[in-house]
Amino acid sequence: MTTSSRTAAVLIGLGLSAAACATAPAPNSGYLSSYEGLAARSNTVRASVRQRRDEDRARALEQVHIERAELTPDAAPALSAEDWTLVLGEMDRQVCYELSERFTILDAPTPGAARVRLAATRISPTGRAGSAASAVASYFIPGPIGLRAPGTTGGLAAEAELLDPDGRQVAAIVWARNATVIGTDDPSLSRVGDAHQLAEVFGDMVADAFAPTDRKPRAIADPDPCSRFGPRVRPEGFVVRAITGLYQPEVSGGRKQEEAAPIDADRP
Repeated sequence: MTTSSRTAAVLIGLGLSAAACATAPAPNSGYLSSYEGLAARSNTVRASVRQRRDEDRARALEQVHIERAELTPDAAPALSAEDWTLVLGEMDRQVCYELSERFTILDAPTPGAARVRLAATRISPTGRAGSAASAVASYFIPGPIGLRAPGTTGGLAAEAELLDPDGRQVAAIVWARNATVIGTDDPSLSRVGDAHQLAEVFGDMVADAFAPTDRKPRAIADPDPCSRFGPRVRPEGFVVRAITGLYQPEVSGGRKQEEAAPIDADRP
């Protein structure tokens, strides 16, 4: 057995148990207008997902306005405003991209249109030292599956709801996922590297939770209704990862929120 093979075997042995564990369910934050009827999905391995949808009412909705992602109280106590605004901006971008394949996205709220509300309820920091070590390991053990140091991965928990024009909840999701020790979550020197990457997974799950089952993905409208959140593809992000083995949110995502602010804990 070669040195690199032995190293890979050791790292995989250390991380297998952590990689196999599903993320613990996130508690209800109080952000959604209702948590009634949420049911856990049993077909997810790494994420915790609870969701509900009124199929008939969702089928009747076509136009949707996506409100800016928010931050619930105590969701990111260890992070700076610069950090968590990057995550919120990426949540805006990914949710818009996925919903634009199933609904008509509006730039501003309009009478008769539905609304989407979303919030980050937990942003767990990524360990920088462990990420650097993982990047070095991936250089010597190349391949599609990366290895991360146990105890240094971050995560994201978020909630979202779809409201009809009268403000009634049509669909909702409570979601959480931690980056895995063995998998495709790239290491990052950014404290929000993992949470930023996981915003894409959250966007996929929101679209799946909100769109009626018989509504098939459609071509993206021209002009792109989500362009205000940034480009759909960032080639420079792929280049950085290819060269360094590290994920860099600033060149991999869209625009950060310019006026993001935590939600007032006392607001109704």
